Amino acid sequence: MIMRICKRCIQPDTRPGIYFTEDGICGACLWEDEKKVIDWVKREKELQEIVDWAKKTTKSAYDCVIGVSGGKDSTKQALTARDRLGLRCLLVNSEPEGITEIGKHNIENLKNLGFDVLSLRPNPKIMKKLVKRDFYKYLNPVKITEYSLWSSAYIIADQFNIPLIVQGENGGLTLGTRLTGLGTDSDALKANEMNTMSSGLEEYLEIEGITEKDLFMFQYDRKRLQEKGIRGIWLQYYLKEWSFRGNAEFSKKHGLMWRPDDFDPDSIGTYVPFSQLDSDLVQVNQMLKCIKFGFGQCMDHVCYDLRDGIITREEAIKLVRQYDGKCSDYYIKQFCDYIEISLEEFWRVADQFRGKMWFKDENSVWQNAYWKALAEQGKIP
Repeated sequence: MIMRICKRCIQPDTRPGIYFTEDGICGACLWEDEKKVIDWVKREKELQEIVDWAKKTTKSAYDCVIGVSGGKDSTKQALTARDRLGLRCLLVNSEPEGITEIGKHNIENLKNLGFDVLSLRPNPKIMKKLVKRDFYKYLNPVKITEYSLWSSAYIIADQFNIPLIVQGENGGLTLGTRLTGLGTDSDALKANEMNTMSSGLEEYLEIEGITEKDLFMFQYDRKRLQEKGIRGIWLQYYLKEWSFRGNAEFSKKHGLMWRPDDFDPDSIGTYVPFSQLDSDLVQVNQMLKCIKFGFGQCMDHVCYDLRDGIITREEAIKLVRQYDGKCSDYYIKQFCDYIEISLEEFWRVADQFRGKMWFKDENSVWQNAYWKALAEQGKIP
């Protein structure tokens, strides 16, 4: 079978690191079951103990460091840590390549909410080489950007001797990727074991002109952090109210800018106006993800809404078939110009990675065989 989907939500088993039970239930749906029986009062006490420990332990001007993009989750993290938990926070923003105007607004909004913020950006010439290499080798141009995105908070915690790192969402829980090293616990020092980062940085030394010193901003020394007693937590693990739309609505009340009401879902491959706001490179990458694995960001978003009871399974499938994997030619051309290749070269490389679920119909248009088969069987519209 080229692809199967969860019997509760519609998440496919082609996601790297995904866990499915023998009954066909994905790891993300299992997390929804677990949330119903968790002793959240006990979790809150555990969190308070960590907070108290950080305040007593710190030798810095800060109790915790939080990696932020300015988006829905990082805004939720920062305000929860400061206003609910009473932590003195240092925010760290790893600026993405080609940050959008909405992204600029949102990171400024977070600063203006009253936080000290450090912005880090790796050498753009180095980043460009690494992004281009990952496009050709993995069809995943954001792979290396995730190294710098995640590592920034850990690097600053190490350099400033800040005892606690507060991260937001553990993909092992929310995405169901329990087969990665992330696991399902609260330990965010394991971030370097997520699927995209677990291969390490040594492979990038194969690129001509790239040295180990060029990669300083892309990695953190987990063993060193542990030896210094620095801890990392996933805030989601402790918060019952953590959710995809809940975080977005919360952050919007505190100044988060969404896409305009008249945005074009076809241009970004999803109907959701509040996700992945700070970089247009994400839209291209989500399309490429769909080419490789048969699903893009619309699939991720409908699964969140489906598990929260906001849409039905039928509505979720309809949205995926309508929007998933789409991306504006403008964003694709923008990416090609960035890594200095032609559109023809872009599609030549992309089609080399195309997953087995794809076939060309009589009009030479790529179709997903799984959805087409269900439609022919009358199981979906």
